[in-house]
Amino acid sequence: MTTPKEAISSLLTQLPDDCTLEDIQYHLYVLTKVQQGLEAAKTQGTVSQELAEQHLNKWLIK
Repeated sequence: MTTPKEAISSLLTQLPDDCTLEDIQYHLYVLTKVQQGLEAAKTQGTVSQELAEQHLNKWLIK
């Protein structure tokens, strides 16, 4: 498992040299949300593709 410092360092090396502070903040936000989602999936479980599609089909405009 990587430390937060390692994750940020890796992120910074992947971004272009001319990125803005807002670009960095956005990518940190996305990275944080993805990590939170993965942790939630580990602790709370996930749903099957079929069940997810059933829930999403309720929202489709027909």
